[in-house]
Amino acid sequence: MGTMGDRRMTDGFTGASVIVTGGAGGIGRTTAQAFAREGAKVVVADRDEIAGAETVRLIEAAGGTAHFVAVDVSLEASVEAMVRAAVARFGRLDYAFNNAGIALGAGRLADLQEDLFDRVMAVNVKGVWLCMKHELRQMLAQGGGAIVNSGSIGSFSGMSFERYGDSASTAYIASKHAVIGLTRVAAMDYAKDNIRVNAVCPGVVRTAMYEESLRGSPARRGEIAAMHPMGRIAESEDVAQAVLWLCSSRAGFVTGHALSVDGGYGAA
Repeated sequence: MGTMGDRRMTDGFTGASVIVTGGAGGIGRTTAQAFAREGAKVVVADRDEIAGAETVRLIEAAGGTAHFVAVDVSLEASVEAMVRAAVARFGRLDYAFNNAGIALGAGRLADLQEDLFDRVMAVNVKGVWLCMKHELRQMLAQGGGAIVNSGSIGSFSGMSFERYGDSASTAYIASKHAVIGLTRVAAMDYAKDNIRVNAVCPGVVRTAMYEESLRGSPARRGEIAAMHPMGRIAESEDVAQAVLWLCSSRAGFVTGHALSVDGGYGAA
């Protein structure tokens, strides 16, 4: 039996072109690598050019095909240039994972600063809208495609600062609710155009940022794992495989769906 990193879906991604925003690390990097393992040509898009180039290097070292594009998803000109660069490099755009996002402004609602709220909304909501806007235009022109947006367990309920501490951000939770709304509207608008739009909604995921936030807090680590009925948090590969499934023909009749990858958190 192969390791988690060796998982294969083998569902027609060979030669396809995909954009992964936020591809410089964490879930984005793992998903870019997963697409590449399946034979897709991957545009790794991120503001972090050094880490983004490292994702490309890792993909190429494993025999895959990837190209880095610098992007600020909160700026329309930058997003439009990203899609244009993907098409110029690989000829078309078959799939997109709109994963770029930030979490700022932990605390109770009345304590949140306006500039932090605006920045989170600019990246997490406006950024998803802008990415879909230009991805959809390309997919319409070529006759179809599939998009997955990055939601969260915070897309479905509130997360109080009292219970969740620095993990809770009013702006972040509001933005992830909005992502589901954008996903559903886009899915309905383009359902007859051979374009499917879904969202993946992870629980807490083991990333470098997560590990750094819990450095020196072993008790908190256990508390967070216990929030998930499966007794552990997600690995980024768990999320990547959900994204690939939503893009695959195996999910060919699935659109407008928010897929929880949360170890049972939402069922509790």
